[in-house]
Amino acid sequence: MSALILDGKALAAQSEQQLGERVEKLKTLSGGKIPILATILVGDDPASATYVKMKGNACRRVGMESLAVEMPSSTTTEQLLARINELNANPDVHGILLQHPVPEQIDERACFDAISLAKDVDGVTCLGYGRMAMGEKAYGCATPKGIMRLLEHYNIELEGKHAVVVGRSAILGKPMAAMLLEANATVTTCHSRTRQLEQHIKQADIVVGAVGRPEFIKGDWIKDGAVVVDAGYHPGGVGDIELSAITERVSAYTPVPGGVGPMTINTLIMQTVESGEHAIAGPN
Repeated sequence: MSALILDGKALAAQSEQQLGERVEKLKTLSGGKIPILATILVGDDPASATYVKMKGNACRRVGMESLAVEMPSSTTTEQLLARINELNANPDVHGILLQHPVPEQIDERACFDAISLAKDVDGVTCLGYGRMAMGEKAYGCATPKGIMRLLEHYNIELEGKHAVVVGRSAILGKPMAAMLLEANATVTTCHSRTRQLEQHIKQADIVVGAVGRPEFIKGDWIKDGAVVVDAGYHPGGVGDIELSAITERVSAYTPVPGGVGPMTINTLIMQTVESGEHAIAGPN
């Protein structure tokens, strides 16, 4: 059996073209106004700096503007909260991204939750998560929302299917489970300490690897014909799932790299465009 490759890189490129058209239309209608994403980088972590740069580049590819806010490693919670509040009050900023992780002296959750719901385009606030989980309007957490868009694009059936999410982080595993449940899947949430994890995964029609450990989920744990989503990325170009062992047995899978990653950034950009459209042109 030849598996369907869920190509996030191709879908993100297609989406960028459409988003570029929306930005250009908004610019024309508003006399030159465009969506602006503010990215906040605290400290000098090289990986975080790379991710922020990638997000800025994605903004420019669709004609948006990126406002880069860089703060030193010595930044306090109070200083970061003050900067977030300034951005909340700035009508020209339509989305705010606080790059994770922040230095350990900062209360990251308090800073995430200080972001205005209307500008929470990365889907990291407790309020946004709660509204999303209750089926109310909110911007979805970027990685799980990107996965849902990818599954929808490839017409992967979710209703009535048994989905197993391995991972329970606040910005991936938990919102992923909530989104799948909202799509009428039957969801089991597992994690690194789940007993008999292999047995849970063997029952899954859909497996989402979001545990943050390289090839933690073994190929022989996954049943034939399953849909496999690998949300991990580790040195050496491997994810959380042993993909090399399943590509001929499963019905569909996300490659690593080129699957989930591009959709995460694209979803952040898409939701910033939506926020900009709402703020600049008003609700439809």
